[in-house]
Amino acid sequence: MAIYVCEVCGMSLGTMTCGTCEEQLVHDSITTEEGEVVHVAKCPEGHGMIKSPMCCGQDMTRKD
Repeated sequence: MAIYVCEVCGMSLGTMTCGTCEEQLVHDSITTEEGEVVHVAKCPEGHGMIKSPMCCGQDMTRKD
């Protein structure tokens, strides 16, 4: 299970699931048209994706 952790305050976030199918979201990344790599959590069944969680004004780091 992927855990997201804030490197600033230590806050952590566990399992995130899709509201449509209730499958656990999986970590992935996409590249924008400008060439920036953005980390996302997406539904393995193709129902969509969200930007990885943020805390203290920065992306939380994924830990396994």
